[in-house]
Amino acid sequence: MKTEQNSTRQHIISTGYQLFSAQGFTRVGLAEILKTADVPKGSFYHYFKSKELFGEAIIEDYFDSYLKRLATLFAFDPTQTALEQLMSYWQLWLSDTNNGCDQNRCLVVKLSAEVADLSDAMRLALRNGSEQVIKHIEACIKAGIKDNSIYQQNPTETANTLYSMWLGASLLSKLHRDQTILQQTLIQTRRLLSTATIIEH
Repeated sequence: MKTEQNSTRQHIISTGYQLFSAQGFTRVGLAEILKTADVPKGSFYHYFKSKELFGEAIIEDYFDSYLKRLATLFAFDPTQTALEQLMSYWQLWLSDTNNGCDQNRCLVVKLSAEVADLSDAMRLALRNGSEQVIKHIEACIKAGIKDNSIYQQNPTETANTLYSMWLGASLLSKLHRDQTILQQTLIQTRRLLSTATIIEH
């Protein structure tokens, strides 16, 4: 029974991924969620006490999955330098966007701007998840400094700068419908990791 309940909850969350990443949080009503997921209202409220808490659960579930992917991507690999691993991550970001925008990443870009002043619970879930992503990037930068593939610099500052750059570039890319912005960001990313542009405090 517990497995079935978890499956139903995950199904509703997966439906939310698709709807929120495509339309945003405020445009999607409960009726559409129920219809698309094909579940009764009672089932929804059994797992989520409100739409806001549903949004928070979607964000937390997304980051749980995404962080596992990052851990695999940045795992020690003797055939790759840390710089190569990190650049592969940004290249995947660019490739996913070129292929129509990865649903999960679109969700973060879309909701970050939309719910910051709308829902404190969702804002904190996005903030906490993003901080964990940045920590993975920071750890990879530290590994790159250690294996001499990344120039000596402040890993924390660089990780924050890179994540901010890519989120901002993703938003501008959506506004302009132009991937050139992300391509330029990829070039700037390599430069940032290869030159002493950030000073160690």
